[in-house]
Amino acid sequence: MKSLKSGNKQFAVTGNERITALAGAVLLVLILVELVSAAILRTLLSIHVFVGVLLAGPLIVKLGSTGWRFLRYYTGSPAFVRRGPPHLALRVMAPLLIATTLVVIGSGIGLVVTGPGPAGLLLPLHGFSVLVWLPLIAIHTFAHILRVPRLIMDDWSKSSGKSNVSGRGSRFGVNLGALLAGVVAAILLFPGAAPWTVWSQTNEAIPAPMIVGLPVAILVLLFTRPWKLERNRE
Repeated sequence: MKSLKSGNKQFAVTGNERITALAGAVLLVLILVELVSAAILRTLLSIHVFVGVLLAGPLIVKLGSTGWRFLRYYTGSPAFVRRGPPHLALRVMAPLLIATTLVVIGSGIGLVVTGPGPAGLLLPLHGFSVLVWLPLIAIHTFAHILRVPRLIMDDWSKSSGKSNVSGRGSRFGVNLGALLAGVVAAILLFPGAAPWTVWSQTNEAIPAPMIVGLPVAILVLLFTRPWKLERNRE
């Protein structure tokens, strides 16, 4: 009985990692669409707005699963303690990454709601937060880029055994539900993209944060080489 309980707790850790990986993969695809649409803003602004609102759903799943891991680890759950925390550098960076992500998404949604006229400080806030966020999300992405595909494939591999894949339907359902909720929110707010489409025709084609932020993110990646962080822990 004791070993059964221990096994269930370990599966909880594995399930947490896998739902986080799936949410992260969904977010990565959406973020790449956001970056491409930001680079061609005059043409793809409506897509930029739609996807920007949509990704709030998967983001909630990602924050929830990582927050649960944080809570269980620091409250002394044996299985989570045995698995260990992320690399120290990633833990130090996490609060700033979470804060800037929330500001980027929140200010972006705020801009859709308010429109280009009374935007006030929201537009510069959105731009500045993107500038800070780009290097942070680049480090975070490349630190986990090798593990995420493996976690997702393990979850759906028949050879991994029934106990290993237990709960994968729920994990998929949670991520799908969050994505659909994001779609609904994006549809409801999509009319707010029209004024910004008009605005974009008389303003810069590529936002300054993209021009500055992407080269900075590349330099940061070359300097920190984050893809080695999680690999060195395993």
